[in-house]
Amino acid sequence: MTDSADEMKYEVEVAIAILHRDGQFLMQLRDDIPTIAHPGHWGFFGGHIELGETPEIALRRELLEEIGYAVTDVTKLGRYPGLKAMRHVFHAPLTVDLTCLVLREGWDLALLTPTDIQRGYHYSTRAGQTKPLVEAAQKILLEFIGLGETSTFK
Repeated sequence: MTDSADEMKYEVEVAIAILHRDGQFLMQLRDDIPTIAHPGHWGFFGGHIELGETPEIALRRELLEEIGYAVTDVTKLGRYPGLKAMRHVFHAPLTVDLTCLVLREGWDLALLTPTDIQRGYHYSTRAGQTKPLVEAAQKILLEFIGLGETSTFK
């Protein structure tokens, strides 16, 4: 994590959420479309920050659009620079059951355990197969749960 990237300007900035409940983390299985970033990988919910939005407002909008979830208590974790985008990462408790969420973007959603995150993959019932985690998402989560090193993300 870094907050010293002020001097670097990124063409793309995104706001992403670590949504957690009972020691597990809600992840999105990205569509398996070759033209998108990380097709067929487990990643965070969230997305691009639009002109005039703060990262928190963008996060709230994206969660409503992607899963119909109105997050209430959100905390900024930090900023994680990558090769193509600056990631503004937030965390918040998931206060509803998965059956209350409506997946509008992505192939699947699931609660992943710390073990899933450590090994870097999780089985998707919708895809009918095991799918990998986005590497940067895995590193951020491992750092968040105290199992990883603070480092630079790509």
